[in-house]
Amino acid sequence: MGRREVRDSEIKLRHANPDVSGGASTGPVERSLFKHSDFLKFWSADSISFFGSQFSTLAIPWVAVTTLGADASQMGVLGALSLLAFPLFGLFVGVWVDRNLRKRTMIVSNLGRALLLGTIPAATILGGLSMNLLYIVSFLVGTLQTFFDIGYQAYVPSLVERTQLVEANSKLETSRSTAQVAGPSIAGVLVQIFSAPYVILGDVLGYSGSATFLSAIRKKEATPEATGKTVLEDIKEGLAVVLRNRSLSSIAGCTATSNLFSNAYGVLLLLFFYNELHMTALESGIVFTLGGIGSVVGALTSSRISRVLGVGWAIVSGALIFGVASLAFYFAAQPFAIPLMAIAQFVIGLTTVLYNVNQVSYRQALVPPELQGRMNASMRFIVWGTIPIGAILGGVLGQWLGVRPAIGVASIGSTLAFLWVIFSPVRKIREIPGREQRTR
Repeated sequence: MGRREVRDSEIKLRHANPDVSGGASTGPVERSLFKHSDFLKFWSADSISFFGSQFSTLAIPWVAVTTLGADASQMGVLGALSLLAFPLFGLFVGVWVDRNLRKRTMIVSNLGRALLLGTIPAATILGGLSMNLLYIVSFLVGTLQTFFDIGYQAYVPSLVERTQLVEANSKLETSRSTAQVAGPSIAGVLVQIFSAPYVILGDVLGYSGSATFLSAIRKKEATPEATGKTVLEDIKEGLAVVLRNRSLSSIAGCTATSNLFSNAYGVLLLLFFYNELHMTALESGIVFTLGGIGSVVGALTSSRISRVLGVGWAIVSGALIFGVASLAFYFAAQPFAIPLMAIAQFVIGLTTVLYNVNQVSYRQALVPPELQGRMNASMRFIVWGTIPIGAILGGVLGQWLGVRPAIGVASIGSTLAFLWVIFSPVRKIREIPGREQRTR
């Protein structure tokens, strides 16, 4: 097939008018996800993988600091290398995911990460541990994680019915949120007992177990058809799916804006807690822990809330309440600062998950299977690109205005992010689009 331009008519989304709410699936009769053996295997695989990753998230930097004596600049390089893969390769990985079997991609990614992380305790035993090894492992693990994450979101719609996507993503997010709350604490205890390099073996076992569960999934994937297009044409088509659809582009704009401003105030919070509110590390930890608990509650209730409000208003309300809750930081003052900010963090955690579960489920249902990888890669490229900019913006505002005023300005910006979705077709979405609803 020769070179061709990407046109709107070629991007076949899943309902005849993407600006109007979807209807019920006309596919097979649904079964409970608790009786869906393949989903349960996938859920187990993801839970084990994500929980194990909390060990290396803590242990690798701890190894660098306590075992190798890394300084601030080395820690900065280590952190950057773990995040560099997505902006470098994300759009290309989206093309790969759409051209290859997604389950196989996730299995290889997990096994690769297990092997790479296993080199750290092995090098410790053999006396070859170095910062260069940590740099290489962090970058390569981040690269394989990019393959896994894009494949993961693209695979879910092929595993469950479209009307079960919100429930499926809620269950997956419940495990992830629980891991984020409990994982670091457990990892910290294990580091104290066994030493950081050996705690990474928990992550090795997690990725290996995840690959085993994925391999046990019996449902066969359809082999992707060759399109005859170049990689750049495929990337262009993926970006067009997001940018030329009003619902998807407004979700991208909302998420990118929220990420920009929430990271702007996020980099200032610990400084604010310590210097202005004179909070202890324990008090700061309590505030952030409430955010994790809110995430778990959000994951458990997102499906029910979306049924009551509708998918569109769940997205809109999640974005709005997230921003409004962040304004509490600006107004926090002793003696009520800790309870006020703890409540705010709880609400932020809950609404973040409410927003994400519903917008991810809608995207997965709207876009056909052959575009899932590129759509997810394009969306992440847009919405994650503002995160480092937000961190820089927060530092500049903090220096220019002072910490509290900078947090206030950034919180207002975060609140206004909801305008992207309230003045878009998103608010009209009542249900997840059904199987038969797509443009022709």
